[in-house]
Order: sequence, then structure tokens, then C-alpha cells
Amino acid sequence: MKGTYLGEFEEIVLLAVGILGDDAYGVSIRKEIGTQTGRAVNIGAVHTAIHRLETKGYLKSTFGESTNIRGGKRKRLFFLTAAGLKALSRSRELRTQMWSQFPPILSKSKIV
Repeated sequence: MKGTYLGEFEEIVLLAVGILGDDAYGVSIRKEIGTQTGRAVNIGAVHTAIHRLETKGYLKSTFGESTNIRGGKRKRLFFLTAAGLKALSRSRELRTQMWSQFPPILSKSKIV
């Protein structure tokens, strides 16, 4: 399982990339995660997760066109691979399976 396991933050990064589509680059991913989760996310954490996800084969990247807004610098755009989409699907299936087995009494009680 090691090497292909998705951590929570990695899963969130993959989901953000999927949501953003053709506009998924470091800063937009960070902003999307912040919007969706309400969490302040460090850009370094995003880049670290992206690197791990590329190493696992779940993301690929390409460079976009240069823009005047960025001083001629090109954005590195990310997109999900088939393996990344499959990993997200497995993660969702596992969570659904486990939630379906969660005792109803616990889900209704206040656990401290």
C-alpha cells in the first residue's frame, strides 16, 4: 500500500486539480483548497504534495503560454492522469464502504 496510498492532503490536492481543469497551477490549487476547506494552505505544502503525486504517477504537468501579467513567466499546469482518477475513485469507495459499516448509534451520539 505504501507508495500508492493517498494521504488526506494529497487527496484534496487531486480533487482541486480536477475541479480546476485547465487552470490548475500551484497558486490556483492553493486558492481552491482554501475556498473548499476554509484552511489556510502554504504554497510550499502544495508544491510538495504535487511533487509526490507526480512521482506516484497521479499528476502530469505541462507549461502554459507566457503572459505579461507574470512578467513573461509560464505557468506550470497540472492535470490528473488515469491513475490519479483511479486513486481518487478507490479512496472514495473505501470511505463509502467504511461509513456504511459505521454503527448508527455512534454516528448519532456525542463522542468526546
